[in-house]
Amino acid sequence: MFLKGKTAVITGSTSGIGLAYAKAFAAEGANIVLNGFGEPDAIEAARAGIAQTGGAAALYDAADMTRPDEIAGLVERAVAETGSCDIVVNNAGIQHVAGIADFPVDKFDAIIAINMASAWHMMRAAIPHMRKRGWGRVISTASAHSLVASPNKSAYVMAKHAIAGLTKTIALETATDGITVNCISPGYVWTPLVENQIPDTMTARGLTREQVVNDILLAAQPTKAFVTPEQVAAFALFLCRDEAQSITGANLSMDGGWTAA
Repeated sequence: MFLKGKTAVITGSTSGIGLAYAKAFAAEGANIVLNGFGEPDAIEAARAGIAQTGGAAALYDAADMTRPDEIAGLVERAVAETGSCDIVVNNAGIQHVAGIADFPVDKFDAIIAINMASAWHMMRAAIPHMRKRGWGRVISTASAHSLVASPNKSAYVMAKHAIAGLTKTIALETATDGITVNCISPGYVWTPLVENQIPDTMTARGLTREQVVNDILLAAQPTKAFVTPEQVAAFALFLCRDEAQSITGANLSMDGGWTAA
């Protein structure tokens, strides 16, 4: 259990990739702070399961990723209740699919706040604590859309490109502090976020569900297979190892060959 005594704060971790991160880190002994939306009973079940996985603390905090004060409070609670904030995983995300002329302004603002700005606020709050301990890991879930674009996803693509730039900048600022800052850019992962955008894509492009899955979602991935949350989590876990100390400022593709072309 190489993460015993360390605390991981994971945004958007009540389902999907975020929950897979939490399970992987807990299995290596880390304290876990879950965050995200969902049914209270389902969240409590997830929290209890995480607590049993590694025997360390497992907390849930409902901090709203659109509110900087609540983001800072999330980090401070982690430190107050577990003693540290060693690992931050910026994973919270939402999606909306529409052409720019029809893109609702409120949807744009929410995507930028949750997918992009929240990562900046998390880093701002957590890095001083990491510097005090001389060790830290910041991992952000970016996307193949941090490297390439798709139509009708202007806000999402904008946010993910920004995550890649933020990662590079903060990696340089923390390069001598024992902290690494990286982002993982998966292709399509079968999560609620991907599943929930299928109806919008069907409407925007006039396609059936099967066509969206086969001709849109998996068309870009030469492997013709979805990335799994567990694969992404295992990659993130490696980035927390001492062997990964020299990997910082990297945008790490995990997209079935999507961006190889």
